[in-house]
Amino acid sequence: MTPAPHHEFLTNRRDLLRKGGAGFGALALTALMSDSKLMAALGDAGGKPGNPQTARLAHRTGKAKSVIFIFCEGGPSHIDLFDPKPLLRQLAGQQLPESFGSVITAMGESRAPLLADRREWKQHGKSGLWISNWLPYVAELADELCVVRSCVSDGINHSGGVCQMNTGSIFGGRPSLGSWVNYGLGTENQDLPAFVVIKDTETSVVNGVRNWSAGFMPATYQGVEFEGGTQPIANLAPPKGFSSARQRNKLAFLGKLNRGFNATREDNSELDARIRAYELAFRMQAEAPEAVDLKHETEATKKLYGIDDPKTEVMGRNCLLARRLVERGVRFVQLYHGSGSKWDAHVKIEENHTKYCGEQDKPVAGLLRDLKSRGLLDETLIIWGGEFGRTPMSEKGDGRDHNPTGFTMWMAGGGVKAGHVVGTTDDLGLRAVEDRIHVHDLHATILYLLGIDHTRLVFTHKGRPERIDMNEGNPFTKIRAAV
Repeated sequence: MTPAPHHEFLTNRRDLLRKGGAGFGALALTALMSDSKLMAALGDAGGKPGNPQTARLAHRTGKAKSVIFIFCEGGPSHIDLFDPKPLLRQLAGQQLPESFGSVITAMGESRAPLLADRREWKQHGKSGLWISNWLPYVAELADELCVVRSCVSDGINHSGGVCQMNTGSIFGGRPSLGSWVNYGLGTENQDLPAFVVIKDTETSVVNGVRNWSAGFMPATYQGVEFEGGTQPIANLAPPKGFSSARQRNKLAFLGKLNRGFNATREDNSELDARIRAYELAFRMQAEAPEAVDLKHETEATKKLYGIDDPKTEVMGRNCLLARRLVERGVRFVQLYHGSGSKWDAHVKIEENHTKYCGEQDKPVAGLLRDLKSRGLLDETLIIWGGEFGRTPMSEKGDGRDHNPTGFTMWMAGGGVKAGHVVGTTDDLGLRAVEDRIHVHDLHATILYLLGIDHTRLVFTHKGRPERIDMNEGNPFTKIRAAV
């Protein structure tokens, strides 16, 4: 006697997906969730995400979703821009008072006379932030800024200073801040790089690509350099005569060869990164041309950034490109201004800073205004600053030397406390004396604003747990706006 067929009643959606239609529903669900933040957080059976660039859950809720870091390479003078020192004018031409101690600068022990600033200072906005007349456009947005006057670095020269501000160490070889953010959060757009670097000139940045390297992390987390000008991405368009199908087949064949070669070399991340770079480049041919094409922007927007003026055109274009990238899910954009230590005013600081402030003041202010008008400023953390500040003592009569012992950076958007000043330097602007914030603390604070607990963002290298702050930093939580 043939047994009666057994019918199982599916009482919930999970069983329906798992058992209904021979289980094809579960297969579809797995495909849909493969790039989700939850699946990325859980990883595979070994806890390792299948795609290292997949967007991941933060440790806690943070307002900032992306970062634009405006890096003024060479070291802008805080005491001429954001940190006025009346005593410096009173003591101009005299030696540094003994009460301030001796000073070792990049040029050796300094006994140079003090140099007064020549700026006009005003308090701006409801917050009353002091900003000099070198930055009139940014000054109009004083109530958006959180000015940190008490930054400290260990790098006395450009190589060490730039390296530490980017990687946490004065020595090369560690992952950059953008790589840590990429590693911790992934990207919201799989068709664009998660971490983009844009320079303002063809001149090389001090230390070059080491500043956006992934260090000992897998190479897929490193920054992707875009060029300045009207074509930021070289070789983006396919060669003439190559169809999309032909490129796809060529890429599949290369991928097969590379994966076969890489099967026994899993500790070599460079080849895996190259495979993923090929895949990304193919996808970018569809997504990136529209992302980097500024022709779709209105003339009013271009004017807001100063693209209509030769003096501000380059930085204006780069700032506008940064907005378009974060708007499309790019996680970290680093804009270098003054590439090649152009802000390094050892001589003729008036001429130097007049030029470089003039190049970026309007574009940076335009970026802030544009982000705010689009509702993006709250979720985009803007960081401005260099590797260190400048000394109150003169150099060569009309310049200033490097000063890593007390300098200014500012942040805006991304959940920071707007219209606020953090920390102080002494009466001459030489050393940070209140709420001292080392670069390690600064990095921990940036991660904090992104919702990342820097003590939990760990990468194990040669059996040693590594963090961006080299186990020395703490987030400065007072910088965050009240929730």
